[in-house]
Amino acid sequence: MTAPVGVAGLRRWIRRTQSAHRERGETLGNYYFALLFVLIVGGMVHRQLAAVVWPAEPNASELAGTSLMLVIGGGLYLTLRRLGPLALSRPAASWLLTAPVSRRRLLLPSLWVALIGAAVAGAVGGLAVLGHVAARPVPGTDALLPLVGSLLGGVLLLVALSAQADRWWSAWSDHAAYLVLAVGLAGLVVDSAVGAPRPEAGWPSTPVVTTLAGALAVVVTLLLLLAVRRLAGTPNERILEAAKTAGTLFDSAYGMEPSFVTEMVERRYWARRKLTSRRLWGRVPVLVAQDLLLLRRRPRRVLWVAASATLPALLAHAPGWLLGTAVLVGGLVAGGVTAGTIRTDAGNPVLLRLLGLNSRAAIGQRLWVPGVLSGLWYAATLALLHGLGDLPAGPWWALGLALGPIGAAAVMRKSRVGFVDNGLMPLDTPMGAVSTGPLVNAVAGLDVLLLGLPTVVQVAQGGPLSWTGVAVQAAVAVIGARAYLNATTEADRVELSGR
Repeated sequence: MTAPVGVAGLRRWIRRTQSAHRERGETLGNYYFALLFVLIVGGMVHRQLAAVVWPAEPNASELAGTSLMLVIGGGLYLTLRRLGPLALSRPAASWLLTAPVSRRRLLLPSLWVALIGAAVAGAVGGLAVLGHVAARPVPGTDALLPLVGSLLGGVLLLVALSAQADRWWSAWSDHAAYLVLAVGLAGLVVDSAVGAPRPEAGWPSTPVVTTLAGALAVVVTLLLLLAVRRLAGTPNERILEAAKTAGTLFDSAYGMEPSFVTEMVERRYWARRKLTSRRLWGRVPVLVAQDLLLLRRRPRRVLWVAASATLPALLAHAPGWLLGTAVLVGGLVAGGVTAGTIRTDAGNPVLLRLLGLNSRAAIGQRLWVPGVLSGLWYAATLALLHGLGDLPAGPWWALGLALGPIGAAAVMRKSRVGFVDNGLMPLDTPMGAVSTGPLVNAVAGLDVLLLGLPTVVQVAQGGPLSWTGVAVQAAVAVIGARAYLNATTEADRVELSGR
């Protein structure tokens, strides 16, 4: 039987071996540049971030504060579940996970890092709720709300860690988190629509906060002891999956390549589902039928897209140009439900060759489902804003339908962009050279939304909408979508490379 090896000594040996292959001062230089980047960015945006967390005056109601706590809690738990939460670095997952070392000692550092991160995120969320809702000055006892947030973050981390071991209730916990998040978002929308009253002085109640902090502290202690005891029982495949997720996020950030994350999400989504072959609808074009089948297989995504039509109501009191821009960008998200098929065809158009379709026919068929989804989303959003009194009189639902071709063209443009082109000429700035390839990819799809400028102008002006305005927007949308189709496709070409 192989004797276990000390993890600390093994890690020190690995660091010494790695340092022997590096140039002198390379590691120190990496730390220096990372610290300098954080200091520069922090110096540029620290006031804006402070205003987001702690505004000059409280500006939210008690309903908004409660809803925000639900959003933070549900969102934090879902984020922890997607990240692992227990993960190792890719070298450690490759070489140390199966080595004769103590699994508990190997995984404990990752547990402490995750616990600290969740506690900090919860504390920032609690501070934001306190800053936006509580009346000033805030009593010292009420300042315990950030502590409650940090303890709640710890509880969510430990529950997510237990769910990572494939418990029978893991899927139910995810569904509950989705429900909590949806209820929180609905509360924010209702607060924005009805204008709930501000809380009285003394919110939150000191006895309630103190009791909650004490109870959460006991729960965190018990769950932490139980988690450390069961830490070695975490399945290897779940740790490897979390390591791949962390590595992909790092690669995407370091290389400024968001397609890595998109591909990982799509692959992981379909890998966990059991599908059966179904015959496509014969009364519609074949690629349209494929998009409809994909739409049928993603019911949760469709429900979230439908519910997101209420989110622009949160910007009802924002400037008109910001509300109009948010509505346009939301249509891009709604039409992207079936964007995975476009990315697949753009990366490997073998299906198009088998079907005998050229690029113009393929993109023409792929435009239908995103166009319908975007148009319905735009129509529902603008009709809701009009019903809430945030928009003046006029056929806003018809204007939303007219925006459908713009959303479809924007989805096509975004999905066909491909990998980042790092061969483009960089831009010289006072802070150094900036690569233009990631910038071009970042605005891909958003540039097509400029065709919706008449809608943004109409919303910003605040005047009543006439059928002439709807006709103008419809003409611009149809002509723009047709121009995009003709300019980026050819009748004698199959490839759907980004244009």
